[in-house]
Amino acid sequence: MASVNSSTSKDQQSNVLKSIMMRSKSALVVIFLLSAMINIFVLNGSIYMMMVYDRALPSQNMATLMGLFAISAFIYVVQGYFEVLRSNMLSDVASKVENTAIPLALRSAHELAVRNNSAEQNNSPLRDMDQIRSFIAGPGPAALMDLPWILFFLGILSLLHIWLGVAALAGALVLVLLTLISERANKHSASAIADLTQKRARLIERKRRNAETVQSLGMRSRFATMFLDLNAGLSAKQTAVNESATVISTSSKTMRMFIQSVLLTVGAWLVINGQVSAGVIFASSILAGRALAPIDQAIAQWRNFSMARTSWTRLSQTLESHGEPEQRTLLPRPKGVLDVSGVSVVPPGMELPTLHNVSFACEAGSVVGVIGASAAGKSTLARALVGAWPLTSGTVRLDGAALDQWDCDRLGQHIGYLPQSVELIDGTVGQNIARFDPSASSEDIIRAAELAGVHNLVLHLPKGYETEVGEDGRNLSAGQRQRIGLARAIYKDPSFVVLDEPNSNLDPAGEQALGLSLINLRKIGSTAVIITHRQAVLRFATHILYLVDGKVADFGPRDEVLHRIKSQSNVQPMAAAPAAANSA
Repeated sequence: MASVNSSTSKDQQSNVLKSIMMRSKSALVVIFLLSAMINIFVLNGSIYMMMVYDRALPSQNMATLMGLFAISAFIYVVQGYFEVLRSNMLSDVASKVENTAIPLALRSAHELAVRNNSAEQNNSPLRDMDQIRSFIAGPGPAALMDLPWILFFLGILSLLHIWLGVAALAGALVLVLLTLISERANKHSASAIADLTQKRARLIERKRRNAETVQSLGMRSRFATMFLDLNAGLSAKQTAVNESATVISTSSKTMRMFIQSVLLTVGAWLVINGQVSAGVIFASSILAGRALAPIDQAIAQWRNFSMARTSWTRLSQTLESHGEPEQRTLLPRPKGVLDVSGVSVVPPGMELPTLHNVSFACEAGSVVGVIGASAAGKSTLARALVGAWPLTSGTVRLDGAALDQWDCDRLGQHIGYLPQSVELIDGTVGQNIARFDPSASSEDIIRAAELAGVHNLVLHLPKGYETEVGEDGRNLSAGQRQRIGLARAIYKDPSFVVLDEPNSNLDPAGEQALGLSLINLRKIGSTAVIITHRQAVLRFATHILYLVDGKVADFGPRDEVLHRIKSQSNVQPMAAAPAAANSA
């Protein structure tokens, strides 16, 4: 039964974009009907021309001429209205598809960013969604929907005379051949151009974000060289594609004009031989122009179509790999009972795990200090505990429920996390502490700040809690960012808090505030895991987890573990730990 459900879910995920598109099925049917009417109305010009030459001029009847003109003018007005209506409906369909798919694309983009998979980041779901929307709302779909009507116009030309149809068909085949040549020539170039454009944009962004480092270390010329190399490759690709497109487009237009001249010649020959009337000459020229125009338009739009098709395929694969969010049972607020069993983690972009079969457990209200040498896997463990990085094996359970059993946003309300590198989001101090919760109250924000010991610090900022932190919190010092990040982590008294090197940028006042925060967390029954290199903070721990090369070397009550570590002659860096702990 489970396998059946899994198979069904897989099919739904792989067809997610198609199913979203089919939600506009009724609108698409109307659009196709409008396209049919527009193409039928195109006959208006040819029929009017024939009627003028074959009826109005021979009879020299002004009433006939004006009547034909009035009918033709009315049809042109209706045709124009239908074309505007079709264009507007395509824009509405594009908006509907985007509004439905964008939450899934946004979710996929977020997961890719969290996992830091650069290969997948090159194919951003949001950029793909923009490309798809732009194509649907543009002239491309109309050109594609007009293509099947080529056969209709060729049939009408054949009814006028078979040789007119044959001449137009030969021209159409030549234009189709040019389209296929264009597709073959640009098949891989569009994807390569998109990748190079994104690489160049990322390089510019990295230089901007690290402008101070680049300036102070004399790296500007190196970044300039890297940029020029990327830009040269991009320019070469774009030039090649543009030159190819120009050749194909010019050849197409020239061929279309030549075919119309051929049809005029064939028509004149038929008139001279008395096989058709004179009006057929001009009518066939108009019909041929209309018959070949969709091919010309398709060639002009082929690059956009190719890019949209690539984006559609790529986005479909991305949504399939991440799947649609499952509906989960809303679990009650956890108490903070933590159970880590057999956890192994391979960091994104790496092949080997940095955590190997890590297991430990603690009751609610515990404070676990995680120690170990650099590259022991401490920060990897922190990310795994809060669900930021996926587990290769094992489980992390909170109150008996694995993290993947929780709704992500709901679980986040009960978790506090302070990463090693604190980045605040562009906004005010208050917004950052409240995690940008629109319903946050001033009382909750101030309470979190007071528990983190940062309330007075915030009040001394230029605008207090309304102070703008700037992009990535650049308007604040590293210590200020870390203390505000701590307040954000303990906002609304989370049940489980993970602090990765929370005192790395703190002065003595900040360290004292951190200690008070840990005491407050224990008082309210929250479980805390603290990654640290500084031993002073261990005096607040109830348990110690000692990692060596990604494996658990020891775990247990603080004093017992520190005593065992001190007694091990091969672990010199931790010898000072007991003194710091016992001095508490």
